[in-house]
Formats: sequence, structure tokens, C-alpha cells
Amino acid sequence: MPKLKEVCRHIRSKVAGPFWVTTDLMFDSQDSYDKYFDSPALSAESLAAIYDIDPASIIYYPVPKLRVLKISYPRKTPQGSVEERDLHSGQQFTYMLDLELG
Repeated sequence: MPKLKEVCRHIRSKVAGPFWVTTDLMFDSQDSYDKYFDSPALSAESLAAIYDIDPASIIYYPVPKLRVLKISYPRKTPQGSVEERDLHSGQQFTYMLDLELG
């Protein structure tokens, strides 16, 4: 099974306000987008387990014309709080890179 990092030309995460993170999955082809954008590996339950959040809080924004899937979820701690380890959320995507898509 291919890994997410093998079917996306670019993957990034970024701050989406003090309480949210957005990860952008930019697929390398229309075929990859059509085949994997709704993979069980990218399901709310799967991502909730990775980020230790409520699956109901995950929001998906598919952009088929651009072959992009945007995934937003709440931060565990507010941006800039004492517990915060990634102020701009720029490293949060790394937890998804090796997800095996089916």
C-alpha cells in the first residue's frame, strides 16, 4: 500500500487561528486524489487517534479542482500557551506522512 508521502507532491500544516490547525494534502495527480482522498487512513477516527482529539471535531475541505484535501482540527492547547510545542503548527503534518492508504 502506498504511503501518504508517496502520493502527495506537497504536505503542509499551518496555524489556523489560536485554536485550530489545518493540514493541506496536495496530491500529485488526479488519479491519486480520486483514489485516496477518502481513504480510511485519513478518516476522522484514524486522525483522532494520531492527534488525540475528538473525531467529531475534525473538518474536511476537499478541493477537487486543485487536487487538495484540507483537514482542520482543534489544537490540544491554545497557540502560545505554556504547553505549546509547535507555535505555528508547521510540524504537525509529520505524523501523517507514513499513513498507509488503502
